[in-house]
Amino acid sequence: METKMAADPEADKYYLEKEQITVDSDDEFQYEEVPVDEDFVAADLEEDLDAAVRTIRVSEEDAQATARKDGMSKPSVTQHPEVIDDFVRNFLVRIGLTRTLDCFQTEWYELQQRGLLHEEDIGVVPDIYMRNQNLDNEIKFLKRDVEKYKDAAMKAKETYVKLRKERDYHRMHHKRVVQEKNKLITDIKRLKRHYAQYEPTLQQLKKKYEVAMKEKMLSKLERDRAMGQVTGLQSTLKSMESFKGGSVTTQKANGQSRRGVPVDGTGYGPTQRMLVEERQKAMMDVKEFPQDYKRHPNDSEFPPDTGVNPYLNQAKALPGHLTRTGGFRLSNTFQAHSHPVSSLSLHPRKQILATSSDDHTWKMWSVPGGDIIMTGEGHMDWVSGCDFHPSGSKLATSSGDTTVKIWDFSKAECIHTFTDHTHAVWGCTWHSCGDFLASCSLDNTSKVWDLNSLRCRYTLRGHADSVNSIEFLPYSNTLLTSSADKTMSLWDARMGLCAQTFYGHLHSVNYATFNLKGDMVASCDSYGTAKVWDVRAVAPIVSFETGPHPANRVGFDPSGTVLAIASNDSTIKMYELSNGKLSSLVGHEDAVQCLLFDRSGEFLVSGGSDCTVRIWS
Repeated sequence: METKMAADPEADKYYLEKEQITVDSDDEFQYEEVPVDEDFVAADLEEDLDAAVRTIRVSEEDAQATARKDGMSKPSVTQHPEVIDDFVRNFLVRIGLTRTLDCFQTEWYELQQRGLLHEEDIGVVPDIYMRNQNLDNEIKFLKRDVEKYKDAAMKAKETYVKLRKERDYHRMHHKRVVQEKNKLITDIKRLKRHYAQYEPTLQQLKKKYEVAMKEKMLSKLERDRAMGQVTGLQSTLKSMESFKGGSVTTQKANGQSRRGVPVDGTGYGPTQRMLVEERQKAMMDVKEFPQDYKRHPNDSEFPPDTGVNPYLNQAKALPGHLTRTGGFRLSNTFQAHSHPVSSLSLHPRKQILATSSDDHTWKMWSVPGGDIIMTGEGHMDWVSGCDFHPSGSKLATSSGDTTVKIWDFSKAECIHTFTDHTHAVWGCTWHSCGDFLASCSLDNTSKVWDLNSLRCRYTLRGHADSVNSIEFLPYSNTLLTSSADKTMSLWDARMGLCAQTFYGHLHSVNYATFNLKGDMVASCDSYGTAKVWDVRAVAPIVSFETGPHPANRVGFDPSGTVLAIASNDSTIKMYELSNGKLSSLVGHEDAVQCLLFDRSGEFLVSGGSDCTVRIWS
């Protein structure tokens, strides 16, 4: 292009710039073909293409909406035509011809002052020049965009190749895993078929073993009963021989020497003999009662509350090394149930343990070996508690099905079911005489049952929430209950009245128990707080924290110097009352639900939510 700079025809013509404009053609551009992976499915490509088209359309609609919004909110910019001298100046400034610009301006202003420039020479620049300049700028922008898109395409190509390699690797790995899985499934099916052949034999052997162990235990009970009768007959024979001798002094001496041991063929001790005599007198007096007397004729009489616990001397003589918290180590573990173990009870004279579980069953085991003896099935819901009869011939169980059942080992069946509770029953406990059973329930009450008349003698009302535990003080008519209303209460079982209430816990009391002497009570709550109370002062002696996990069960050792707490953090906390030392027994894999000490203090038994029973000795 060329521009005429002066009006004089004789003046020289100056060419500011001469440039050949080339037209880009799509035919000259070298396209690179992108190979298509044969593994791609046409349907997937069509879905990806449709998704890309939808995305582009949405982007365009958003851009148009944004443009309309900007157009409404901002005024448009009007571009005025550019005059020739400004166009030349901008051109010279853009390409850096400063000296030429000075010469141009000097000559331009001089001719303009002389009036030698015509109107058409100093007007606006023709549209063609402006259009060419805009096209030139657009070409530069497009070239930059092309370079940018080319770089992006190369990066996308590299990413695509990398992803395809990773896809091929993972596809191959997936095929290998599928092959291994199919092989394992085949092996498992083969093993199942193999072991299915042995399953009937194992079930038969298990049943035979349980029957044998049950017969063995029943034989031991019969032998003990026979030995008791033999001992009573021998004592009677000796007393008759001494009576024939006519020595009254000798009889008195023999009576004193046999104080506290059976002296007749019944096998009863002094307390039981006194109870039998009182019951016989009461039965003789029944005939003289009026016709409208409401007492059941088979009701049992509570024994006098003057009994002496025969285990007190044994507790005093307990060796010191057995009461130390550090002296207990895990000695045996056995899988007891298929669900959490909820309660434990030891036979009064034999090394036999009873367990109850959430699997609706109770079982008997020989300890510390862990051999199963008997299994009881009959409850319709989880079994919450169990307790051996003082004679060891029966077992009482409580359940979430609102019932309390009595099981007789000699008959190997349930002999009675108490159904007066209206909600789940949490626990049960036997009176030392064996004629009364107490239970506690979610219905906020406790009940005292008579085993002779098979009825509820008293309903203990007073707690404002669920009664979580209940326990008879050994050789006494005193009951201890703990409740979710954060209190504990002492009850007189002969009248069904509350004698005293302990206040001090800030959370639901999960369990409470006496020590062997009966002068202290230990309790634990749902926040892990444990307390030891003085029964006579009705005040706490010591309080300590084992939380924030709940404490489920608490128990004194026979000497009354060590307290064991079953915690929900899968440990057993051991607290020494003498020095306040707190330690932990670690072994359970889940929450510890129950524990108890052997009467001799030689070992500790615990059960938990991991379905196991563990023995610490």
